[in-house]
Amino acid sequence: MAAADTPQTQTGVPKTSNGPAGQYDKKCIFCKIVNNEIGTELLHCDEDISCFRDIRPGAPHHYLVVPTRHIGNCKSLSKEHVPLVKRMVETGKKVLQKNNVTDLSDIRLGFHWPPFCSVAHLHLHVLAPASQMGFTSRLFYRLNSYWFITADQLIELLTLKEETS
Repeated sequence: MAAADTPQTQTGVPKTSNGPAGQYDKKCIFCKIVNNEIGTELLHCDEDISCFRDIRPGAPHHYLVVPTRHIGNCKSLSKEHVPLVKRMVETGKKVLQKNNVTDLSDIRLGFHWPPFCSVAHLHLHVLAPASQMGFTSRLFYRLNSYWFITADQLIELLTLKEETS
């Protein structure tokens, strides 16, 4: 299927994945969470995006924003996924604001780069305030490391990936 022929949801997010039928992976913990098979509170849930608290918070506010449909990790993405990544960022910021985080300049938004992913379902880490992250969290979510990439860096990488292909 050509990129132009990729089926999309109403919001323009490609329906592609590494999971069965591009929808749901019954072994994936995040798929179970977004399908309400596990008693995790969803802070946001719509056709394309879901958000919930990280079980091992690295900051006072630590949320995970995931595609509702199973999509693998950062390496499985293409330029067509840029709108999805941007929407994940927007959702993360909205959830922070709903939880009274007003300083959006003191946040960290990013993805662990494979093989440093704990769950093989694309997930954006949303941490705030970044200035209150402890030593271990500063290491795990370290900027300019080979194991963590910011959302902006991923968008740039996906855009360049298409141009060099």
